[in-house]
Amino acid sequence: MNQVILFFAGLVVLANGQCPTITTRGQWGARPPTGSTHMGSPVQNVVIHHTAGATCSTSAGCAAEVRAIQNMHMNSNGWADIGYSFLIGGSDPVWIYEGRGWNKVGAHAPGYNSNSIGISFMGNYMTSLPSAVALSMGRKLITCGISLGKITSSRRILGHRDAVATACPGDRLYNEIKNW
Repeated sequence: MNQVILFFAGLVVLANGQCPTITTRGQWGARPPTGSTHMGSPVQNVVIHHTAGATCSTSAGCAAEVRAIQNMHMNSNGWADIGYSFLIGGSDPVWIYEGRGWNKVGAHAPGYNSNSIGISFMGNYMTSLPSAVALSMGRKLITCGISLGKITSSRRILGHRDAVATACPGDRLYNEIKNW
């Protein structure tokens, strides 16, 4: 299948509209990583997380939350960068933030980091779900990854708790992604 790929403001957008807009690291003010490892593609797994922290409702507020998460991952956890590949914040509108992106090994799910994309929804989803718009953006991001050849079409959707003993991605979100 031939696809037309357009490059706009540093973002890859498929002409058929499958890829949502992704806020780049430069746009959200990411710190440079202290190291990185290239990840081969396509990967087999998509691991869904929640940050278990604050939600956000503005682009500036979400970007500040992503910076705070990156600082925690680097300063407290001692990681080379933010752990996730992508983060999704807001309810309507929703913003997707590039973490390590499509091509770098993450630090989000032990045993799966080198063969997965980690997508984290900002907020705590033990008793509630992200908005319908946020969930839709998560699914579109996965479809985009498949279209770009970054995720296999036979992908497996996992919750963080499938990799390690944790409550992440929250009970409600975990039950939701079982249907993806």
